[in-house]
Amino acid sequence: MTTTPDGLGHNAATFREDWLEGLADAYARTLRRVPGTFGVVGRHAPRPGKVALVIGGGSGHYPAFAGLVGPGLADAAAVGDVFASPSAEQIYRTAKAADGGAGVLMSYGNYAGDVMHFGLAARRLAAEGVPVNTVLVTDDVASGPPPVEGQEIDPSRDRRGVAGDFFVFKVAGAAAERGDDLAGVTRLAARANAMTRTFGAAFAGCTLPGAAEPLFTVTEGTTELGMGIHGEPGLRTTRRLTASELADELVDNLLPELPPLPEGAGGGRVAVLLNGLGRTKYEEMFVVFRQVNRRLKAAGLTPFRPEVGEFVTSFDMAGVSLSVMVLDDELAELYDAPCDTPAFRSLPGPRTDADDVRETAALPEQRQQAAPSAADLPATAALQAALDAVAANEDELGRLDGVAGDGDHGIGIVRGLRAAVAAARADEPGPAGDPRSAGRALLGAGLALADASGGASGALYGALLAETGAVLVRAPEGASCTTALLAEAVTAAQRAVSELGGAAVGEKTMLDALDPFRAELATRGGEDLGAAWRAAAEVATKAAAATAELVPARGRAARMGDMGYGHADAGATSLALIVTAVGSTLR
Repeated sequence: MTTTPDGLGHNAATFREDWLEGLADAYARTLRRVPGTFGVVGRHAPRPGKVALVIGGGSGHYPAFAGLVGPGLADAAAVGDVFASPSAEQIYRTAKAADGGAGVLMSYGNYAGDVMHFGLAARRLAAEGVPVNTVLVTDDVASGPPPVEGQEIDPSRDRRGVAGDFFVFKVAGAAAERGDDLAGVTRLAARANAMTRTFGAAFAGCTLPGAAEPLFTVTEGTTELGMGIHGEPGLRTTRRLTASELADELVDNLLPELPPLPEGAGGGRVAVLLNGLGRTKYEEMFVVFRQVNRRLKAAGLTPFRPEVGEFVTSFDMAGVSLSVMVLDDELAELYDAPCDTPAFRSLPGPRTDADDVRETAALPEQRQQAAPSAADLPATAALQAALDAVAANEDELGRLDGVAGDGDHGIGIVRGLRAAVAAARADEPGPAGDPRSAGRALLGAGLALADASGGASGALYGALLAETGAVLVRAPEGASCTTALLAEAVTAAQRAVSELGGAAVGEKTMLDALDPFRAELATRGGEDLGAAWRAAAEVATKAAAATAELVPARGRAARMGDMGYGHADAGATSLALIVTAVGSTLR
């Protein structure tokens, strides 16, 4: 028994048996183990007169392959050891358990071991009088040139099968479910494969059960474009891409590879699958799909019943792949047919596709923002300076917050300040020296920041801006923005932040920078505003640095004990950055 870096102990020798037994226990309503084999067969199988779809491959790719067994999809799946083909004996026994007398279609990815073992099993079944056909899946565009039409696939040369497996299995399973004969099911599975293309990218490798080190690695800060699901080398290495850049790479590598749209297939319909390789989170994949959807539509294609999720994984590999199947009417009907498996269910009835018309309200942080301008009024200019300062230090704020927190302070405050700037730029009426105008802008900016940023920091910074604005809007007509007036506003803001957060000075929060700033500004009430504010900002900066000597006493960080000792508080640091930046605008 060894322990992998994820903390789970695995016995590599029994891993396949252990997880298959657990799967069968969890989904006994859907499938069962084939006695004496590493295979599963659907509760619905065998069904007399129905073609049996038998799929399979190595462990480590769940939901492929055992998770896709059930009515409307595969009838059975044979499972090999991690990243290894099941043996011919295991495949033979699994297929026998699923055979309903109408023949067997075997379908699997184009890997040499699978081809040999499934081929041996098929020969044995055929020798016993069981009709058997085979459809290899060859969707991975990065693994080689496309197969030559009419030429037999060469496993050592032609493309591998990856997440496009799902499309082929789904079409074949639906055709078998509706009663097509073996020749018909085979024809449609082969057509689905011919119309499917996949391209993937990886950011980190995977660690096998029982191993202490990764099977393969991806250089930190890079993306491997075209890497295979077993760590096969990609086409090229690039820097770590943003979600939109990654989506563009996926689409750009697939569009030239797609087969022509079938004649009479209106709307350019394509089935679309954004597949996670095991570690990439669903929310991240949805961000990628947002751009994928836009790009496909811009290319004149209509995503039909798109899917985002895990379908063919590679243990804990970080990355995604994009699969596209060009549809004709028959393929679309079969892809849309119902099925029920442990990992995927498709129900009949109304659905919403990616081509539906949607009305989406703009989020606060998406309000139209003009570029920073010398014409910005004082509150807007101050908030823009604060945004620039925090954005320049976003990574460091995240690092400080991650010491004993969740690491989102930098990105959250940047997002909130963007919304605050947009709100102030839209709402600050002027004139430039009127504190009531600045106050109205800060009131709106505070609400926008809290809404866009979220979390505790968003609420506290939102209150700080809003309470500052509330004091300023009550200034007498004709008043100016003096040091005394702003000191009064900051004092009110400090009180609001303290009451809202329930914290006190010395508990390692933003108050440990805000309170010294407030006190210093109050002592300089008769001085020039710009000079007084900058002096107070220096005090806040020193106080923020001194929070490294404090132990957190509030929030999640307080439960982490001394973990935060020796590191400045993220909230106090961002407060110091903000007041320093604001001071640069006060002349």
